[in-house]
Amino acid sequence: MGGTFNPVHNGHLLLAEHAREELKLDQVMFIPSGVSYMKDQAHILSADIRFQMVELAVEDNPFFSVSDIEIRKKGNTYTWETIQNLKKIYTGCEFVFLVGADSLFQMENWRNPEKIFAECKIGAAVREGMDYDACLAKAEELKCRFQAEILLLHTERVDISSTDIRSRCREKKSIRYLVPEKVQKFMEEKQLYKQ
Repeated sequence: MGGTFNPVHNGHLLLAEHAREELKLDQVMFIPSGVSYMKDQAHILSADIRFQMVELAVEDNPFFSVSDIEIRKKGNTYTWETIQNLKKIYTGCEFVFLVGADSLFQMENWRNPEKIFAECKIGAAVREGMDYDACLAKAEELKCRFQAEILLLHTERVDISSTDIRSRCREKKSIRYLVPEKVQKFMEEKQLYKQ
């Protein structure tokens, strides 16, 4: 499960746990992004800080781990490269790339989408309120075009966003119950997102 995790929050953790159960995954690996060519880096905390927050968030779940594979890479990071590198490290493992179902409508515009679909299954979380039929139709389109294997996951809507958390920090509002307690303490100690 990749992402900026700026910061990681309870919605990320709930999605990962739900996907782990529904897809019977042995492990969910969180991969904080390095330099994403698709995002403005101006308001993204350093990779090391984001990595530390994810470590704190997942440390008490034996089924969760965190990898620094993207943050160690120089230059832009691309999902297809990350997946290929992981397959070299974890030979014989079957990978499922977890995304929000909204990503299904963008993935074909990512760098080398055919390599992503060829190397792993996609677990796409369809949140409450999303048009399930539209997601299903897009999954079928990607299956026909790229021979993609897409597994649609039904997940409850969790209205937590990293953007909102950052805004709450700037406004000196509580983020309790939005992020794990250890992450909250870390953010407070480091005075993160205050400006």
